[in-house]
Amino acid sequence: MIKRISDRTGMWLPVIVLAAAAVAFATPSTFTPLGPAVPHLLMVIMLGMGMTLRPKDFAVIGRRPWPVLIGVLAQFLVMPLAGYGLARVFDMDPMLAVGMVLVGAAPGGTASNVMVYLSRGDTALSVAMTSVSTLLAPLLTPVLVLWLAGEFLPVDAGSLFVSIVQIVLVPVVVGLLLRRFAPRLIARVLDTLPLVSVLGITLVVMAVVAGSADTLLEVGALVFLAVVLHNGFGLALGYSLAKLCRLPATGRRAVGLEVGMQNSGLAAALATAHFNPVAALPAAVFSVWHNISGSLLAAYWSRRPVGEAPKQKEGREAVDA
Repeated sequence: MIKRISDRTGMWLPVIVLAAAAVAFATPSTFTPLGPAVPHLLMVIMLGMGMTLRPKDFAVIGRRPWPVLIGVLAQFLVMPLAGYGLARVFDMDPMLAVGMVLVGAAPGGTASNVMVYLSRGDTALSVAMTSVSTLLAPLLTPVLVLWLAGEFLPVDAGSLFVSIVQIVLVPVVVGLLLRRFAPRLIARVLDTLPLVSVLGITLVVMAVVAGSADTLLEVGALVFLAVVLHNGFGLALGYSLAKLCRLPATGRRAVGLEVGMQNSGLAAALATAHFNPVAALPAAVFSVWHNISGSLLAAYWSRRPVGEAPKQKEGREAVDA
């Protein structure tokens, strides 16, 4: 029963988050106190992510390093630059501009793994990309934010590094260790993890929307347009780069969804902790929208056969006999 509830809750995530955001917007004073809890909520979510990982999820890196490298490079180039470019084009307030860069510089989100599976894409590649980008985030995200957002507001890259280690790296590693050394215990709670993640993301969105309700009234349409374009660029450019690098259709779908779907919860937590809830507004909108766009794209691709995928080239091009 718990598994069925978790699965259904995951399927209805966009609707749940949208409804929660509306409630928080209508009564912001009720949910503003949740603000300080945002980093802790994300730590719980990342602990759950670590519990779901297994050694075989990393084995694909050794077997097929080329697709993973393509995907991770696209992740940390396309989205940060797109976020920065849109902030400049729309001449955003510095706090919102920093928020756009933070969303772009975040690692891939775990929801993308589900969308890739539903789209009949390369799920193993998607999980590997999420895992690698998450482990690289403590190093790459602060550097990217300092580089691209430093012109809008002062950025303390060292504090960002410490926060990401605490919020992301430590919980994921603890989750991995628990899965390794207490498998029976973790097996009992695995079915509840999607439900916990949905609850955590919902509370994060409610906290951010409540804390920036006044700003949302003024710039909501602009932020929504910027987020839709940001997500669209990620999906399209991720897919195009994978196609340019001659990945098979399943790999292209994985890279496209992985690049376009961010860990917006992390972006919201960092924005709340190091700037203010206004900077977290793009992340809150992204949390809602990327689940909607990802679901629609996955539904479209699931109805289109991938055909005969070409044999994956591992490391270097295969030589004809």
